[in-house]
Amino acid sequence: MIGSDLNISEIFIRRPVMTTLLMLALFFFGIFAYRSLPVSDLPDVDFPTILVTANLAGGSPETMASAVATPMERQFSTIAGLDSMSSVSSLGQTQVTLQFNLDRSIDSAALDVQSAITAATGQLPSSMSSAPTFRKV
Repeated sequence: MIGSDLNISEIFIRRPVMTTLLMLALFFFGIFAYRSLPVSDLPDVDFPTILVTANLAGGSPETMASAVATPMERQFSTIAGLDSMSSVSSLGQTQVTLQFNLDRSIDSAALDVQSAITAATGQLPSSMSSAPTFRKV
């Protein structure tokens, strides 16, 4: 054998039993490895989420919903990649939660949210002491 040109495929062609046993071993190892992979029924996925808060001193929940939340929601609905939006209005405060698609960058979404807040500022009550703020959740 020394000095002969023996290539890898020739070994497998000349020894069909060894080739078959090796293929079966690889097959069963693959099945075992596949079944050993960790899989979670409910994986922990963090969606890009931004929470917007607006305050209006003395505003009733109804006023907060109609005069503050609605104009902001109208602007937020134009943001690309927005998956869901929900708002909660209470006495003097409105919180709008924006959840984006997984493939959307939270940083670029934050820029779009800031632009939407700026666009909605003209439609918000003039008695608001400060502009709505947001934070990444």
